[in-house]
Amino acid sequence: MANEHVQEFTDDNFEQEVLQADQPVLVDFWAEWCMPCKMLAPTIDEVAGAFSGKAKVGKVDTDSNRNVSMKYGINAIPTVLLFKGGEVTKKFVGLTNRNDLEAAINEAIA
Repeated sequence: MANEHVQEFTDDNFEQEVLQADQPVLVDFWAEWCMPCKMLAPTIDEVAGAFSGKAKVGKVDTDSNRNVSMKYGINAIPTVLLFKGGEVTKKFVGLTNRNDLEAAINEAIA
């Protein structure tokens, strides 16, 4: 992970870290070989820093964590899902700008 504020979510910890979280969780589904995913990474890092303590931000490597990826129907990456109370409240597919991600998190926090 490029940033201490960005967590790594896996098939094993997704339930506890994302679905049972007591704050909104932004999850970036990505893969090492995906160029748009690499282009989105700095934005995810910035959002994670901006919302430290208010929302969790993390990544799921779709190659290593197929169960979670299949459960949420991830068929294009990058895909960013925002969870609140264990439910998906927003979905972004493809490159997404920081303003849109931050607006979604602010809405979830409110």
